[in-house]
Amino acid sequence: MSYRQLTEGQRYQISSFLSQDFSQREIARKLNIAPSTVNRELRRNRDEAGQYDPDRAQQYSLFRRLKPKAKRICENTKNAVDFMLELDWSPEQISAICIRIGYTVSHEWIYSYVLADFNEGGTLFTHLRHRLKRYKKRLHKQRGRILGRRSIHDRPRIIDDRGRYGDWEIDTVIGKQGTGAIVTILERKSRFYLVRKVTSKRADAVAAATIDMLQPFKALVHSITADNGLEFADHKRIARELDTDVYFADPYASYQRGANENANGLLRQYIPKGTDLRTVTQALIAKVQVRLNLRPRKILGFIQPDVIFKEQLRQNMSGCCS
Repeated sequence: MSYRQLTEGQRYQISSFLSQDFSQREIARKLNIAPSTVNRELRRNRDEAGQYDPDRAQQYSLFRRLKPKAKRICENTKNAVDFMLELDWSPEQISAICIRIGYTVSHEWIYSYVLADFNEGGTLFTHLRHRLKRYKKRLHKQRGRILGRRSIHDRPRIIDDRGRYGDWEIDTVIGKQGTGAIVTILERKSRFYLVRKVTSKRADAVAAATIDMLQPFKALVHSITADNGLEFADHKRIARELDTDVYFADPYASYQRGANENANGLLRQYIPKGTDLRTVTQALIAKVQVRLNLRPRKILGFIQPDVIFKEQLRQNMSGCCS
């Protein structure tokens, strides 16, 4: 016999039968319900004196129906969340992908899940970007002058609006003093991200790395926007070799290259500030680059930058050859 919730009328019948000293099994038989249903009803709704009031029992039942129920997460969902956390995806990214594959779970639940794991001595938190740490305010340093620089305000509007593929932002991530730097370049529309270690922050080394990184995608290099670091002083060479335009953001206006700054923050999850870059191999950096480009991004509708950029590159190359 399948379980069905009791109606208000059945509760009054139970009260009447109890007053006539019927047993729980007899009451169940008369109402054509399971004996366990009667037992559960009395156990839940009797008062401290053991008396059963059908009016109060009905109110208790309605209250329990309205009370939010704890959501049960199946093992398959937990396994999927664990897998994507190990890929260093954010809870919001994981939630979006889980919903797509039929495992409905919120990013708030994922944060709670990671916190519970942390409290039990687990290590899932190490895959979160900030690892429970807080940001410290960055201090600005005085920059030198770059000859022949073109201001970001001279850029065509199509770049500001992200109206095409092929406009890039460039920056450098500095290692522990004297241990080198990392050149990072990001395509503004697809968020496709390139990373390369250089032994020196000298302008010639950064220019050589930039040209080498972007040469395979030259067909989709329409512009590059940099900050005012002297490592970009050889910008004319970059513009000449890649047949592109190089622009410079305003001093202390990192928000004008916000997409690249955000990606560099993701990179810091793998290469924290103060890292001795002599201990970081190019193989590791290449692995991190792949991993970041395969992260689904909210701004892209939770599609991966690698998928979007390479499809656009394929279409561009097909158009050139036809």
